[in-house]
Amino acid sequence: MRSFLLLGTLLAGIAQAADPVTMDVYRDPNCGCCKAWISHLQANGIQVRDHVETDMAAVKTRFGVPHRLGSCHTGVVDGKFVEGHVPASDVLKLRGRPDLLGAAVPGMPMGSPGMEMGDRHDAYQVIGVSQKGEESVLSDYPAH
Repeated sequence: MRSFLLLGTLLAGIAQAADPVTMDVYRDPNCGCCKAWISHLQANGIQVRDHVETDMAAVKTRFGVPHRLGSCHTGVVDGKFVEGHVPASDVLKLRGRPDLLGAAVPGMPMGSPGMEMGDRHDAYQVIGVSQKGEESVLSDYPAH
């Protein structure tokens, strides 16, 4: 019986890993960095449904993005917001965090995905927002 449970657990893990990750991305029609971030997500295996919006403030309000963490585009994966230039690896980490409402990279830091500009890489953090609205650092990217 135990071997069947182990096999079932293994197969469930393989099936979950094989499930494609799909994200809805809401962006302004004139934003070039948003398109670059979408390309970063797609290059890292995340399928994107692209939604062009004229009222991004309403989108952010609808998904519960705290104003101080705002950026230029908003993604939604598994019901959680992904605000700004969050790296694909952090999007995948967010999926495994049921305690979080979402994650954000506030502002538009140079060197973050979609904001590449030569060799310039500003320091930035990926901020997680809990169900209670508490913020914590999920990842820290140093300048280099």
